Amino acid sequence: MGKDNYSQTRTMPKFTVDTDNPARWQPTPPAYMDGIEPHWNKIRPFFLDSAAQFKPVPPPAFSMDKNSQFYKELLEVYETSNRITAVGDDSEEVAIAKFWDCNPYVSVTRGHLMFATKKITPGAHWIGITKIACRNTDSDFVKSIYAYTKTSMAIADAFISCWDEKYRSNLIRPETLINQHIDENWVPILQTPPFPEYTSGHSVVSGAAATALTDIFGDDFSFDDDTELPYGLPTRSFTSFNKAADEAAISRMYGGIHYRAAVEVGVGQGRKLGALLIDKIKMKSDNSVASNQE
Repeated sequence: MGKDNYSQTRTMPKFTVDTDNPARWQPTPPAYMDGIEPHWNKIRPFFLDSAAQFKPVPPPAFSMDKNSQFYKELLEVYETSNRITAVGDDSEEVAIAKFWDCNPYVSVTRGHLMFATKKITPGAHWIGITKIACRNTDSDFVKSIYAYTKTSMAIADAFISCWDEKYRSNLIRPETLINQHIDENWVPILQTPPFPEYTSGHSVVSGAAATALTDIFGDDFSFDDDTELPYGLPTRSFTSFNKAADEAAISRMYGGIHYRAAVEVGVGQGRKLGALLIDKIKMKSDNSVASNQE
């Protein structure tokens, strides 16, 4: 365990913000926290060859030209947020954003007092879905351990892969640009987390976890996700793990914290990770069988 570099990353330098580059990430309201876990790509992965093995395509080139792809995606976040916020609690998109919020550290300000409320993390949400799948199939001890282990490995390496890209592209969040150039009073539906934008962590994790779970329980696995009930959110139903992953990904744009490219590329990045995990486990299993037959 001491060779995974986790302990070493705890004492590495903090992330340095490049305030002179308008495309680079800057701390966001309300807490303006430092960028967290800038050295996660140095942690040893479980099955990836390196943190950069599934390095995604770069995000759309930063540009505030109104005809650029980047600006169009920025405006899409702003207009989508305004549209669904106007509908309010009856908006399906708002419900999706809140269900998949999974922010483990929500900063709350009351006058001069600032404190944090705790929620489940994206990875923990998918572990909750793993529990539901095992429970609904009456999985025995061995299958349950297999499902939890396989999904956990997918989640862990997904975070490593995603954070490797986050601090490579170091892209600014929609909230910062919208406040600077479009609407200084705009606030996203979800609180912007404290790290660069591209790719979306929830999207990468969801794609990887869903791929692992689909390999175990099948693609047509319907389930009721009650993972968020302890946090006051209702159950949502899905016809497959992949459908849940797609919803988790787009929830980040609905919530106003990611551009479209980050969620679409991110969920694809996660699915590639999940497919590699499946292949490696199958290869190891086949080699084990062959060895036992010799």
